[in-house]
Amino acid sequence: MTYSSSLAMGRQRYANKNRNTTSLAQKGVKIGPVSNTIILVVLSCLLGLLYLTQVTKTNAFGYKINTLQQEKASLQSEYDDLEIASARLQALDRIKNSDVAKNMVSMAPSGVVNN
Repeated sequence: MTYSSSLAMGRQRYANKNRNTTSLAQKGVKIGPVSNTIILVVLSCLLGLLYLTQVTKTNAFGYKINTLQQEKASLQSEYDDLEIASARLQALDRIKNSDVAKNMVSMAPSGVVNN
């Protein structure tokens, strides 16, 4: 068998119905500079939006923390005031029940001084 006849035999197998004699190879897809620019702009916008959402969440949590700290300071001040009032009220009971108060003698008025 010669070289030309072997080539002819190889081509005959593709000569059947609905068969191509050439194979199509898919070429690599390339995008142009305009498409690259558009894609980069869109990606930059998406990254910017992601950054803004994170900053907004952080600020929202900051406001909430600030509000809670102010409420804590207000409650601490109220607690201190109540603690002082409680100490004053307990002081009267302690004085009445102390040993010094029990040893005191009550005195009746002896008279009136005239000028």
